[in-house]
Amino acid sequence: MTLSRRAFGMAALSTLGLAACSGGDGLPKSEGSNFIEGDGSYVHWKADERKEPVEFSGTTVDGDTVDLADYRGKVVVLNTWFAGCAPCRSEAPDLEAVWQQYSGRDVQFLGINTYDTADVAASFQRSHSITFPSILDAKSGAAMLALRTYSPQATPTTLVLDPEGRVASRVSGIVSTSTLTGMLDDAGATPASTDGTTPTATGAPA
Repeated sequence: MTLSRRAFGMAALSTLGLAACSGGDGLPKSEGSNFIEGDGSYVHWKADERKEPVEFSGTTVDGDTVDLADYRGKVVVLNTWFAGCAPCRSEAPDLEAVWQQYSGRDVQFLGINTYDTADVAASFQRSHSITFPSILDAKSGAAMLALRTYSPQATPTTLVLDPEGRVASRVSGIVSTSTLTGMLDDAGATPASTDGTTPTATGAPA
């Protein structure tokens, strides 16, 4: 069926109106026209295959400044997201759970919000009880530019950096807890202690 210009325009406006609607938690409901969902594919780079350390800085949802170089010596999880991304909502509880499990083991999580304002991003974090920081990258695009070699177009994308700041692995799409913990262990996270203490980190595996 062919639509007239007027009918087409009204349909387009209706679609835009639906995209602007919010879910029950006050967060955007639609993924947006530029949303690309990942297929869950996993890539791992051996230590001798890893490129130069990733470098970027940004402002967090709370207004603090973060420089990725300050995390050198730690295994870092970078997770791209935005509030209207349904897969991001799905994986948020698992990300927080792994963060709680590994936060005392020389591991740092950092979200990269690619679309939202600070208010919307903060609302998402409160709704999903996220305690690790996220930077707002929509305006500068500095983080996504720094990661362009690793093709993080899908949202969410999760990358794990080794203690030297080099990308060790990537998942395009939702990452499971078992896959993420394996990525962290492989990249050099301090092993879990069996006596209640945190052992000294030994660095990334060869």
